[in-house]
Amino acid sequence: MLKVAVASEQDMVTEHFGHCQNFNVFDTENNEIVKHESVPNPGHRPGFLPNFLHDLGVNVIISGGMGGGAIEIFNEKDIEVIVGAKGPAREAADAYLQGFLKSTGSVCHEHAHHGECE
Repeated sequence: MLKVAVASEQDMVTEHFGHCQNFNVFDTENNEIVKHESVPNPGHRPGFLPNFLHDLGVNVIISGGMGGGAIEIFNEKDIEVIVGAKGPAREAADAYLQGFLKSTGSVCHEHAHHGECE
């Protein structure tokens, strides 16, 4: 079983991982979604969310953008990071399961959001 989390604003993929409203978490078997739950974002503080999602058993995180610090922690925990996604969260998870969604490497470095995405 693979657990895929999508950083979201309700049902849509968010641009900013750390400030998302919720995580849509999909339990999958044989590349099919078998269960879905929405988990509220428990709050943004450095290094917290990757550990929080790891504790939920997440194997893959999908987001629009994400800071390098978070990506590093996910990598340390063997959680695959897919950034550059957009659109409905379920479609993003489905696209990942079908092998169509690949990471664009969209790491947030914009000064307008400096410090927000970490």
